[in-house]
Amino acid sequence: MLAEIITIGDEILIGQIVDTNSAWMGKELNKIGISVKQITSVSDNADHIIQALDEAQKRANIILITGGLGPTKDDITKLTLSKYFNMPLRRDAETLAHVEGLFAKLNRPMIDLNRRQADVPDGCTVIQNKNGTAPCMWFDVDGKIIVSMPGVPFEMMYLMEDEILPRLQKAFELPFIVHKTILTIGQGESFLAQQIEDLEDALPSHIKLAYLPKLGQVRLRLSAIGNDEIALKAEVNLHAQKIIERIKTFVAAEDDVPLEKAILDLMKTNGLTLSTAESCTGGYIAHLLTQHAGSSAVFAGGAVAYSYDLKESILGVKHQTLTDFGAVSEQTVKEMAQGAIEHFKTDYAIAVSGIAGPDGGMPGKPVGTVWIAISSKKETIAKLFTFSNKRIQNIERSATAALTLLLNLLKQDLN
Repeated sequence: MLAEIITIGDEILIGQIVDTNSAWMGKELNKIGISVKQITSVSDNADHIIQALDEAQKRANIILITGGLGPTKDDITKLTLSKYFNMPLRRDAETLAHVEGLFAKLNRPMIDLNRRQADVPDGCTVIQNKNGTAPCMWFDVDGKIIVSMPGVPFEMMYLMEDEILPRLQKAFELPFIVHKTILTIGQGESFLAQQIEDLEDALPSHIKLAYLPKLGQVRLRLSAIGNDEIALKAEVNLHAQKIIERIKTFVAAEDDVPLEKAILDLMKTNGLTLSTAESCTGGYIAHLLTQHAGSSAVFAGGAVAYSYDLKESILGVKHQTLTDFGAVSEQTVKEMAQGAIEHFKTDYAIAVSGIAGPDGGMPGKPVGTVWIAISSKKETIAKLFTFSNKRIQNIERSATAALTLLLNLLKQDLN
């Protein structure tokens, strides 16, 4: 079963807001066996909306629309749908009572513009929006289902979870879609594809393999579709294990989790703690770790030490080391990692020092030069990386490289 998502709003097209609705909807639809064929963003223009609807109906059985349902003149979705389906507007009594109740609860006066929120195309099924004034409109026309929802994320999410998804499940006989994701590090997608080419070629037609690269990482996602969920899961897991066995050196996690979460889980299982000493990454590694619930079981804390003084006073880097070798050096980054182990009393530490750019380069140390060290209570390892002249990319690449080095050392120590 195929669906298409249409998001409406100039604010999306000019980059004023990011379309998070579509990503969330696609994930939830997939859970109930509906595949998203296409996602389209269009402006607040009636002709553009109509064209998008015409094209979507050629591709999909289900069309989900968000946005353009506010009370102001720039919100034209409802009027456009009224004309598109040749359904004149009527004032829905239940919606009007709901809107009046919301305004009374807030002790705010209502004007006619607010009452117009209760106007809906005569012929659609009205689904009340418990979290806002704009109702959801469900159209069932010529075997196609078109649903128009508010663009406000929390309003859309509640409507999807409480109303739309259950109704779609009743309206269609839906298959099961099963995914299995393997997180790999340290090799590019071309190398991985070459290593598992025969395993990929042997996959049955209802199981597909996708390569999802991201800055030093590649997720391998097996996706299967069918009517027997238990059998599908068993079959996908069987093929996944063959792939994992073939490339186990590069496997960071056998689930769809970020690299830092895989590390946190591994360290928590083994009762290990971690600290960070960051310079050019400016606390980004600590942010990656602490965005996950339960990270405090592993991550003790860290230092963002940009200046020489802080590297010395907080992390115990020797003044002579900084004078002789500079902040971006193997010697300094090793002392940063060792200082984090000593001062924060952890089992492992990550240290990063580099030139993120776009300026600051020097002879022998161009922009993108980054030294990374990992310390345990037994040893300290360090590695030099040369990235690009893009500051944000350099910060992200440094974090990925540091976490990769840490995971490899953990595997070595735990085996």
